[in-house]
Amino acid sequence: MYFLGFNWNPNETLFNLGFLQIKYYNLLWITAFALGWFIMKKIFDKENKTAEQLDSLFIHTVLATMLGARLGHVFFYDWPYYKNHLLEILLPIRENNGSTLFGFINGYEFTGFAGLASHGAAIGVIIGMYLYTRKYPEFKLLWILDRVVIPVAIGAFCVRLGNFFNSEINGKVVDKSFAFATRFIRDSDDLSASQALAITKERTVSAAYNLIETDPRFSEVLNAIPYRHPAQLYEGVCYIFVFLILYFLYWKTDKKEKKGFLFGLFLVLLWTIRFFVEFVKKSQGGFEESLGLLSTGQWLSIPFIIIGLYFMFRPEKSRIK
Repeated sequence: MYFLGFNWNPNETLFNLGFLQIKYYNLLWITAFALGWFIMKKIFDKENKTAEQLDSLFIHTVLATMLGARLGHVFFYDWPYYKNHLLEILLPIRENNGSTLFGFINGYEFTGFAGLASHGAAIGVIIGMYLYTRKYPEFKLLWILDRVVIPVAIGAFCVRLGNFFNSEINGKVVDKSFAFATRFIRDSDDLSASQALAITKERTVSAAYNLIETDPRFSEVLNAIPYRHPAQLYEGVCYIFVFLILYFLYWKTDKKEKKGFLFGLFLVLLWTIRFFVEFVKKSQGGFEESLGLLSTGQWLSIPFIIIGLYFMFRPEKSRIK
C-alpha cells in the first residue's frame, strides 16, 4: 500500500488572462507575501512600530526577494545561457524561434520568471534589510533580521508547494514501492511538453499530458516515466517546523533579546534541511560538476550554516548592534 505512490499531473495554469497565465506558483508566492505581512504586522504592533514602517519593510522585502532570487538563479545555476541572453535576466520572456510574443514580436515567448533560486533570495533579503535600516536608522540590522526570518520560513514552505504544483525541482528516481513514490508526468526531464505533443498529436500541452495519463494507447509512455522522491514536499514540510520553532521562540521566550540568535537559528535550520534534502533531489545544474562531491545547492548552503552558527554562539562582548 502506498502513501503517495500516485501520478502527479496537475495543470499548473489556473486560468489565462490574454497572454498572461495565472498559475498556482504565482498565487503561492502572493500567499507567502500576504502571510509575511500579516505576521510582521503582529510583531510590529507588539514592538510599537508604525504602519508606515511596516509598509516600507514589505516593499523592501518583496523587491529584495524577487530580485535576489532571480539573480541567484542566473549566476548560480544558468549563467552559460544568460550571458548570451542578457535581456531575459529581468524580463519574463525566453527566446523561442517558433513563438511570437504579444502577437508581433517574433522569436520570443512569455514564460514568467521560471528561474528563481532560494540562495539568491536569502542574499537579496539581507541586502534589502540593510537598505531598510539605512532608511530607518532607528532599526538595527540584526533586530529586523531576527524578526523577518519568521515569515520568511513559512514563505519558503509556500514556494516549495508551488514547485510541487509545477512538477519542478523533483527528487531522484525511486522504486515505485517506496512509500512516497510520485510519478511527475509533467517533469520536463522525463517527458518534455514538445515530446508529449508529438506523441499524442494534441494541440495543447495539458490535453497531451492528460491523454498520456488516462488513455491506454499511451500506457507504455506512461510506464516509462519513473517514480521520484517528492523532494519539494520533504523540504516544504520541514520548513513548517522551522517556522513553528522561530514563532514559539519569539513569542514565548526571551531569545529575541539576544541580537542575531533567531536569525542565526533560521540560517542553521533552513540550510541544514536544504543540505540533506539535496541528497534525494535531482541535479539543478550550476557549478557542481567542477567541484564534485556535493551539489550546487549543498555548496551554497554551507556558508549560510556557518554564518548562522556564528550568530547563535558568538561571544557576548562581540555582538553587533
